[in-house]
Amino acid sequence: MLMTLQATETAVIIPVAAAEPVVADHRRRLDPSAAWGVPAHITVLYPFVPPAEVDETVIGRLAAVFAAASPFDCSFAKCGWFGEDVLWLAPDREQELRDLTDRVVAQFPGYPPYGGEFDDVIPHLTVGESWRGTPDELRAVETDVERKLPITARIEHAQLIAGTNQPHSWHTVATLPLGRPGNVGSRQAADRS
Repeated sequence: MLMTLQATETAVIIPVAAAEPVVADHRRRLDPSAAWGVPAHITVLYPFVPPAEVDETVIGRLAAVFAAASPFDCSFAKCGWFGEDVLWLAPDREQELRDLTDRVVAQFPGYPPYGGEFDDVIPHLTVGESWRGTPDELRAVETDVERKLPITARIEHAQLIAGTNQPHSWHTVATLPLGRPGNVGSRQAADRS
């Protein structure tokens, strides 16, 4: 097993470093995952395989999904909302992102997105949640963020990450390049807390 310490859950994400200058300050205040150490990202699959079950076979199967997909450019030109509860950035390459999630779920059918809680999983980059700030605060953040759009990012890899709901606990287990069969980078044993 690759994970030996306190990680309680895993996720497959696409980090979006290009969004950090626009959303990082807002996320630190309004998105709990930022405090946990999760970068600005689009979730591919959460929750994923329990940490104790992540091994080379799981990582290899996951890497093969991303190796079969080509890298692509993605633009974020507008904000979206889930009710008044979650403010997010909308990626223009929604179908490619849905396809990645579908392919991962096909390989790991026991792990539906968000535990099967939602009928339709919309690819998005969370900026903030109302339980961390009021709807009025989120609307002010939306105004600030929209002035700085669009953001363009090159989507070249995904990451398998693991952690807990504790500050700075999430870390990268494996980097999963798009379009490069047999090339899984940055495998890191999860011996950090």
